[in-house]
Amino acid sequence: MPISYKEWSVTVRALAEGEQLLTLRRGGEEELQHERFFLYPTFDFHRSDLVRESHQPELERAMEEGVWTDGEPAPVEIAPEGHLPQPDRIRIRAWAEAVQQWTITDRRILNELSPFHVWAPDYAERRLGWRRRDPLHLVLLRTHRIPRPVTVRVNDEYANGSIWAEITRDLPFEGTPVLAETEFDQAAEQISSIVERSNRRAPAYV
Repeated sequence: MPISYKEWSVTVRALAEGEQLLTLRRGGEEELQHERFFLYPTFDFHRSDLVRESHQPELERAMEEGVWTDGEPAPVEIAPEGHLPQPDRIRIRAWAEAVQQWTITDRRILNELSPFHVWAPDYAERRLGWRRRDPLHLVLLRTHRIPRPVTVRVNDEYANGSIWAEITRDLPFEGTPVLAETEFDQAAEQISSIVERSNRRAPAYV
């Protein structure tokens, strides 16, 4: 069965649109064990304060990643700190390859990497509960859009606490990379340089 990685819906949307190249795991969790996987959108912590102001309209657009029986929840329910009910179905429109992974401890890293993600600077602390003396696992993803979005019915197994879900229907590892190879390679080089420079610094604890 196809394996999928569960990530916040607005992040999935940004990855599929080429506006984001990264994902984060909190300190203490293992790095991603799979080299490629589909992107499964989740709707917990659908909060406007976790996204940079310039990208907050994407929160409403990210609702398109889910399908609710009674229609989409009203926008007032997602701001500023609302938890959404889980949808009946979700749309899977992309898959990703894990290209490179790093362990980082410097709390300034997200701000330095802001051209490559849509999160607010304190996203890791607010959403992931990251303690400043713990590491983060940062993963560079190369995302591909599949030819046609696939709608998957949500079941209890998908809603468990794991970051992985095995989808009970066929999904194609096909499609077009969201960034051309040259553009992706240039971005990957910049990200690697920023991370390596950050990891040479002493961690900034406040």
